[in-house]
Amino acid sequence: MLHRIIISGGGTGGHIFPAVAIANEIKRRYPSCDILFVGASGRMEMEKVPAAGFKIIGLPITGIQRKLTLSNLLVPFRLLRSIRMAKKIISDFKPQVVIGVGGYASAAVLYVASGNKIPSLIQEQNSFAGLTNKWLGKKVARICVAYPDMEKFFPAEKIVLTGNPVRAELHAANSLSKKDARTKLGFDPGKPLVLVTGGSLGARTINLSMGNIARDLDEKGIQVLWQTGRFYQADTEHLRHIKASAFIEDMATAYAAADIVVSRAGAISVSEISLLGKAAILIPSPNVAEDHQTKNAMSLVNRHAAVLLKDKDAASQLMDHIENLIKDTGLQSVLSKHILEFAKPDALKHIVNEIEKLAN
Repeated sequence: MLHRIIISGGGTGGHIFPAVAIANEIKRRYPSCDILFVGASGRMEMEKVPAAGFKIIGLPITGIQRKLTLSNLLVPFRLLRSIRMAKKIISDFKPQVVIGVGGYASAAVLYVASGNKIPSLIQEQNSFAGLTNKWLGKKVARICVAYPDMEKFFPAEKIVLTGNPVRAELHAANSLSKKDARTKLGFDPGKPLVLVTGGSLGARTINLSMGNIARDLDEKGIQVLWQTGRFYQADTEHLRHIKASAFIEDMATAYAAADIVVSRAGAISVSEISLLGKAAILIPSPNVAEDHQTKNAMSLVNRHAAVLLKDKDAASQLMDHIENLIKDTGLQSVLSKHILEFAKPDALKHIVNEIEKLAN
């Protein structure tokens, strides 16, 4: 039985959506279970987690900026304060298991939990583990991973290959026809459609590149559903076949409507595209630790399951890549078939099974 669980992490949708999915599955099995989230103050999780119906406490923890700033000098002090707060949170809440999904806050919380001999679990989404999770991997009891060959980062005896959990509502995408999905979203069912997303926060390169080719795509009758992220809301109201918004709430319908997807190569985005078998052009972000998005993308590209477009080439080549893949329905079918091999539809069930084992 699960009675009290802490889930920690956040910063981006790639951490928050799996965390909420895990919490929802726990509540489905154990409706009376008390779940507490611990995130980083001022980050996305402080808004998204309460919206999903869960309690959250924010820590003052921050990461080190890539460029030299005065705020970097405060990082050690914020970390120490966050560890002190995490000690009190864990002492008061008395969790059976603590789960870390990545992000600044999870480092402090899992460090304290493992030091207090509380069973802890990391849900590592990427094919290349970051420094924090590699360090925590020596302390936690279990590590749920989405890619094989993670023994180079973690103790082999702690690893369980589960896949990444995706939002439960995305499973509904497979029951929607492309025609019905396009009609629901206000698109022409008979014209090709591209779904473009840079993740929950948006992606500067993708948005700038799309801005340059939006009119050309519009003139060619290629429809675009474009999630710009809240920092890059685009002005496309004058274009007939293009719809842009900061955030797409109904991603199940968005995926179902699309012929192809243009996306960053964050772990959760890759997992979602794989689950739904979508032909994809992946543009890995170069601004992430250890270039892990390129490694995520290459795991697919090497199996003929996706098309890779480097960030530095996006501005000059995105139009050609979209046109070529839209026209080549045979390649779409090949990519779709191969990317489905990476799908882990039961990931959520397996992760919560591991949490149950730790609690018992």
